[in-house]
Amino acid sequence: MTGGPPRFRPLAVVNDARCLAHDTGPDHPEAPARVAAILDRLTAGPLSGVLRRVRPRRAGVEDLLAVHDEGYLLRFEEACLSGASYLDHTDNRLCYDSYEAALVAAGAGLTGVDLIEGNVSPLVFCAVRPPGHHAERAMPLGFCFLNNAAVAAAYWRRHHGRRIFIFDFDAHHGNGIQEAFDEEPDVFYSSIHEHPTYSFPGTGYAEDRGTGPGRGATLNVPLPPGAGAADVARALESQVGPAVAAFRPDAFLVAAGFDGHAADDMSGLAYDTGLFGTLGLHVAAWAARWAGGRVLCLLEGGYHLEALAAGAEAFLAGLALEAG
Repeated sequence: MTGGPPRFRPLAVVNDARCLAHDTGPDHPEAPARVAAILDRLTAGPLSGVLRRVRPRRAGVEDLLAVHDEGYLLRFEEACLSGASYLDHTDNRLCYDSYEAALVAAGAGLTGVDLIEGNVSPLVFCAVRPPGHHAERAMPLGFCFLNNAAVAAAYWRRHHGRRIFIFDFDAHHGNGIQEAFDEEPDVFYSSIHEHPTYSFPGTGYAEDRGTGPGRGATLNVPLPPGAGAADVARALESQVGPAVAAFRPDAFLVAAGFDGHAADDMSGLAYDTGLFGTLGLHVAAWAARWAGGRVLCLLEGGYHLEALAAGAEAFLAGLALEAG
């Protein structure tokens, strides 16, 4: 006899319709349909019974200034209010409502931290947009305006003193997260991504290990085009897992990007959907051993709608699966 269907732990999903108001136009890959596809899949699938929907608060100026320059925030807001169609580069499309949407997306991570630290839910997934991991202190990049993950990590450090391990499995290196914590010894940033020789934004070489007091608290694992599940499995066992054990974090933040899927043409990686489930299982095991199960996840990339939705569901199922 089998043990029956899998059982899942409760999972808080932070989401707000205001994120859908960020209008990038009819031909842009970072579209509102991304979030809708994920939510539709989750509410119709095996996780539906354990989901708790939570509406986020907006990020405040103090929260943003921990990561971004004030002049940049003013420039971003002014671009939206003045009717500009993009900021700095046509990749970074925006509309009148984009600043508000970005504040909500950044605030979702703060709401997630509050849910975790308030013992409401140790597992949180923020299904929000625009994404954030490419945004730097004073520059938008790669569809990103505010660095949601960095804002959340800085807030977690500032208010709760957590040692945070940030795991970024988006197909592209999270240059903005690395920049934010390059000299920070109590925030470890680890990214598995397509090699910067072949992939945007051209950062994330293996020799980049952090600077000054943060030296050793960065781990980049660049993979060649065509890399798949076996390559990631080796990286998890030989590099990321040992880094977690050596760092001994008490909180995990995941920059969850699904554009490494073979069906997604935004990278040359060849991940299958099952790999995202494996990633969820690894994060859950690390968090259970080192961090009291505390995991905050924020949506980053993923542009093939079917692969995105299936990958997000697989990852969260692995993360929330009850042991035994």
